[in-house]
Order: sequence, then structure tokens, then C-alpha cells
Amino acid sequence: MKDASVIIGLSNPKSPTNIGAVLRAAGCYKADAVIYTGTRYDKAAKFQTDTKKMAQTIPLSGVESMLDNLPQDMKIVCVDFAEGATLLPHFQHPEKAIYIFGPEDGSISQDVADRADHVVYVPTVGCMNLAASVNVVLYDRLAKQENIIQSDDHIRQNRDNKNNLRVRAK
Repeated sequence: MKDASVIIGLSNPKSPTNIGAVLRAAGCYKADAVIYTGTRYDKAAKFQTDTKKMAQTIPLSGVESMLDNLPQDMKIVCVDFAEGATLLPHFQHPEKAIYIFGPEDGSISQDVADRADHVVYVPTVGCMNLAASVNVVLYDRLAKQENIIQSDDHIRQNRDNKNNLRVRAK
């Protein structure tokens, strides 16, 4: 993880469906690793739904603490509905970050939030599920970068093989 720029940290996740979707998001948005704490996911892992097989290319590993062994220049960004948090649209993403998300049925622990460099929230009405939150935050990170790839070649290389849609001139 010492060369990682983007790590997704999941606090005691329980749903293999969400983990599969988080792995897909990690692949789509070029996260370097997904780590998690707790034991609930290990019990549910046999029901994994990683449809794009991202676990083969993006490390998924259980850890005792998400904050141990991070590169010194990596910023800790907690994502949760926390009082006093920064609104995601107003947030400037650090170059290197671990994004920590709470469990589907709880919050990030106070001691982790207290060590964070930033705490942000996605302005929704009600809570999104874990995988949806990861997708939104990683998309926001990508959308705010200056070097976004915009080309038909990029579209052809990255869309599903059954998608051949084109915008026709009017």
C-alpha cells in the first residue's frame, strides 16, 4: 500500500453485495486497494458478487486497523453523515487519500473520525447504501480532476461489449 494513491476503507461491512459493488467502483475509478475491518464480511464472503472480477486486480484485504501502515503523505478522509462535516461538492480531494466509509448499519467510530484530516458527507435525503456512497465519492474525485479523458476511443475501450450506442448528428 505504500505506492497507493487511493484506498477505500470499509468499517465492518456486512454485505457481500455491497463489497462486490465497491470492488467494481474501485476498478471503474482506479482505486488501488480496498481494505476492511471487522469479521462480518468474512462470514458472508462466499456470497461475493464481484461481477467484473475486480478482486483479481484490486487487493481486498481485512485489517485490524485502517489507519496503521499508511504512507505518511496519505490523507484520511471519512465519509459519513457527521455533524460538522464538509459538503462533498465543496470538498477538494487530496492527491493521496484513504476514504473511510462506515458500516451499512452504523457509523465510523469516533476515534477514527478524530484522526481524520477531513470528514465529508454526500448531501442526500436519507442514507445511500455503502456501494452507492463509494461510487459517488470516487466519481466526485474523478470529476474534479483536470485531466479527464474525453474521447470516443476512451468510450469504445471502456463500455460493455454489447453497447454500441452513438449520438447521431441532428
